[in-house]
Order: sequence, then structure tokens, then C-alpha cells
Amino acid sequence: MRLMASKIRSTANHLRDEEIDAFIQEILTADRIYVMGAGRSGLVAKAFAMRLMHIGFTAFVVGETITPAMRQNDLLVIFSGSGRTKTIADIAETAEEIGGRIALITSNRESRIGKLADAMVIIENQRDEIRDETAEFEVRQMTGEHKSFAPLGTLFETASMVFADACISQLMEVSMVDENELKNRHANIE
Repeated sequence: MRLMASKIRSTANHLRDEEIDAFIQEILTADRIYVMGAGRSGLVAKAFAMRLMHIGFTAFVVGETITPAMRQNDLLVIFSGSGRTKTIADIAETAEEIGGRIALITSNRESRIGKLADAMVIIENQRDEIRDETAEFEVRQMTGEHKSFAPLGTLFETASMVFADACISQLMEVSMVDENELKNRHANIE
């Protein structure tokens, strides 16, 4: 956990204030907010949508049966480390055609979705450079040493969740919403 925390701290230190400000501004000026991501990034997106709703924003998760049609001036917030997941990129292109705005949380500025984004926050990939991925894997298999303390996109997803929660704190402050208001919107029939 300490190692992951240090990686998240390093990631936070590389965030650009102007990207964060643009992201927050997109949320504040959107008519409605739609969120999405694939796999674990999708779970982070759902958690973000829940907190947006708790603050008082109109927020939906793309793909849910009760999600209404998107309109101009709505915002699509996408969590995608690669920025190129085909199904997510296809939906982003559709949102753009409709006239929606796109905000992307990613590690890949030059991605397919990145080229569409009106706002983008780069969650840097802090993985050490590896020259020969195949050789490194084989050595680890032979020695039984598995350095990957955070498999696949875990660091991106975890850092994205921390980033999203930090944005919620900032949105609460800007919107002058206190925790009691969030509690009043929290599910009470579960």
C-alpha cells in the first residue's frame, strides 16, 4: 500500500492545474453529465457519477437502461487509460456528432478519444521503462519474482479514483454544498 501511495503521490505531482481547471469548468457548465469507461475504469466512472448526483448534478452512466438520450451541451466524461478502447471511442464519436462535449481522463494524450476531447486530464503512467517486455517476463517466471505489485491498469484506475474524489471535494467547495446535502441525496432504500 505504501508503494502504491508513493506512485499515486508521484502521479498527483505531475497533474497539470490548467487541465484540472478545464475539467472542472466542463462539469460546472454542462447541462447534464454522462460518465463511462470499460472494465475497472467503468467502475471508477460509476463511483464518480454517484458522487456527482450526491452533490446535485444531473449525472448518468452510459449503458444503463435508464440513461436518457444525450443532447447538445451535455458532457461525456470518459475514464480510459489507453484512450483507444474501441467501444468507448465509438461512443465518444457519437457524442461529438450529437454536439456533446467530451472530457477524458487518460494516460494517452495522442489517443483516438484524446483527439476528440474538449478537456483532458493526463494521469501519467508511472511504470518504469522496460526495453524488452518478453525477456523481463521470462526472467520473472524463471526466478519466481513478480515485480508487478499492481497488475494491468491498476495504478491508472486507482489514481483516477483518487483524482475523481478530489474533484468531488473541489466541486463541493465551488458549489457550496456540504456533506449534509450529500447525505440527503444518498440512497435510503437499500
